[in-house]
Amino acid sequence: MTDAANPLMTPSPLPFELPDYPRIRPEHYLPAFRRAFDEQLAEIAAITAQDEPATFENTLLPLERSGDLLGRVARTFYTVASADATPEIQEIDETLAPLMSAHQDAVQLDAQLYARIAAVHEGLDSADLTAEQRYLVERHHREMTNAGAGLDSTEKTILSELNQRLSVLSSTFEKNLLSDTNELAVVFDDVAELDGLTEGELSAAAQNAADRGLDGRFVVTLTLFTGHPYLSTLTNRDSRRRLMEASRSRGRRGNGFDNREVLTEIVRLRAERARVLGHDSHAAYITADQTAGSPEAVHDLLRRLAEPAAANARREQEALQEIIDAAGSGFALEAHDWAFYTEKVRAARYDLDRTALRPWFEAERVLVDGVFRAAGALYGLSFAERPDIPAYHPEARVFEVTNEDGSHLGLYILDLYTRDTKRGGAWMNSIASQSVLRGTSPIVVNNLNVPQPAPGKPTLLTLDEVTTLFHEFGHALHGLFATVTYPHFAGTAVFRDFVEFPSQVNEMWIFWPEILASYARHHETDAPLPTEVVERLRASEAFNQGFATSEYLAASWLDQAWHSLDAEGAASEIDVPAFEAMALADIGLDNPVVPTRYSSTYFAHVFSGGYSAGYYSYIWSEVLDADTVEWFRENGGLARENGERFRTRLLAVGGSKDPLEAYRDFRGRDARIEPLLERRGLAG
Repeated sequence: MTDAANPLMTPSPLPFELPDYPRIRPEHYLPAFRRAFDEQLAEIAAITAQDEPATFENTLLPLERSGDLLGRVARTFYTVASADATPEIQEIDETLAPLMSAHQDAVQLDAQLYARIAAVHEGLDSADLTAEQRYLVERHHREMTNAGAGLDSTEKTILSELNQRLSVLSSTFEKNLLSDTNELAVVFDDVAELDGLTEGELSAAAQNAADRGLDGRFVVTLTLFTGHPYLSTLTNRDSRRRLMEASRSRGRRGNGFDNREVLTEIVRLRAERARVLGHDSHAAYITADQTAGSPEAVHDLLRRLAEPAAANARREQEALQEIIDAAGSGFALEAHDWAFYTEKVRAARYDLDRTALRPWFEAERVLVDGVFRAAGALYGLSFAERPDIPAYHPEARVFEVTNEDGSHLGLYILDLYTRDTKRGGAWMNSIASQSVLRGTSPIVVNNLNVPQPAPGKPTLLTLDEVTTLFHEFGHALHGLFATVTYPHFAGTAVFRDFVEFPSQVNEMWIFWPEILASYARHHETDAPLPTEVVERLRASEAFNQGFATSEYLAASWLDQAWHSLDAEGAASEIDVPAFEAMALADIGLDNPVVPTRYSSTYFAHVFSGGYSAGYYSYIWSEVLDADTVEWFRENGGLARENGERFRTRLLAVGGSKDPLEAYRDFRGRDARIEPLLERRGLAG
């Protein structure tokens, strides 16, 4: 194939250079990647071949310009690999994983490049550089040091082999999980087994069955996390049990998609890599370059929260058992019962049925009159759908985003619905990032996994799905607003334990009166959500926090337990269920009716995503989030001047400044933990 015949080899002709997905075929990807690898290596070689002493202009600047084709091709491919992973795309992903790893090592471990960057770093005090340029030198030097650029050639060979094998294993883990999740979708023969589901949910289940050639039956697909939204409404206890058992069995059934050996090898190789790099564990390696600084700091926070969270969960459990006993049901509460009886307790205490709220949360209304309206009020943004610009899938919608003065900001793509080729969960990614150096503007994507109703039926969201949409859009705003010179700092390229902060803050507008009144309107009558219901929703915000906090902390602790193993411990024979049980008992989160949000064999965040030893990031970031929400409330809430301050001092910074320094610039001080403790019901 000639370069001219491959649409990936040149910038896209589409508006704002959105990749020309209609012309891109699977066979275009690998040749484009190979060309891009060669191109960047030639660019690096040109930097290191110079005889002149290293300076910012002759070393850092060309390094930042390098890899332009690779960045374009990679972002184009990995968007599809996550959201529409057909068998052809999965095969390419598996082939590509070790190639990408080897290329990244060829750059990050290049001794001559490292020597030049180290020389610039050593002369920082006397260099005439801007603050962003100084920080760029510091970050490149720190990241290359952490990657192993200072190791000898033998150690680098070992390191590169470890990295390549880990890249293959991560790809295998994700492929296994997607396949097993699809295979374990639960089939129901009789609609009576699904009593409690709404008409829209039933139509989605019927459509799922029809798509699988099971006309007349119903198929409920699984979510990424352990629980399932339908557990709160299914009246048939056996149906709830089947859903929960299917979810918890993923990746550990002894079939071709079993992830137990895959994850234990990942743990072993990560620990070995940490040892080669001079760290006691993978957790020590990861946290050394995060705001947390060390595993001990993470463990201290998790243990501080775990004891009161577990105690709250036990009190909640007692209340649920009382409801069961009062009904004369004669059984002990189990994990698959929790959500169902939680709604009964919520109804008794707050006269509130959250499952009945869906008619007020029609997806288009939530998006336009909720998510977009809040962004307009805070930041002056406008959104115009662009059906003339095709995305990577027919269900993905493209919006042009403009600033208050009418200037173009970027493109926003929303891919709302679940499908068998999409990985589980919800996420934001960038197809393009803003950079003054490259003259690029951002293109950001939000993916959710909302069940798609049958044609002609409205998409009615749960409150959790509304929360997810606001949350992921917070990431999108971060990617849209980052205004930096250098690609290295573009978009959400910040520390992992800081990146969740902007998205969590954006959740505060869900219940903000002006926004809620705009989007929470009945899809048939246009009646607003009744005021008394809104008041009860606010009153119940801390309800069930014992469970919610415990299941999250349990998953965070599992992540830390696996990745705190040293090389010797990780190399031993490990039984996955036994290891999990021991870890959860250690922190007091081993309550069988409160299962961990993710069990190891389907914990994609840490075994195939970017959160290894970093799942604690959500609660770590939430300290900043809760403190920021307090600031907004104290300063007038949904106001343009508040949005402008948050945008310019935090979101626009991207990765070009130490995140905690940026936070202090915004808040005037460090964050306090007390607002988080109060929110989670953990204050003493």
